Amino acid sequence: MDEITQADATPNTPTAFGLCHWHKGHAEGIRLIEGIEQGSGPGGNLFACGPCRETHRLVPLADRP
Repeated sequence: MDEITQADATPNTPTAFGLCHWHKGHAEGIRLIEGIEQGSGPGGNLFACGPCRETHRLVPLADRP
């Protein structure tokens, strides 16, 4: 008999909420797509929501090889 080794996500599990830079609106479940480094300034980060990641074929930075 197969064992279940991964617990189901609980409804109270927090997800990232913030600005999606592709559709220019707030969304839940955003992921970091690109970190912009700048030598003389603060730089920045670009985040995308799930629907925008699918539409624009964006791969989150943490999922890249």
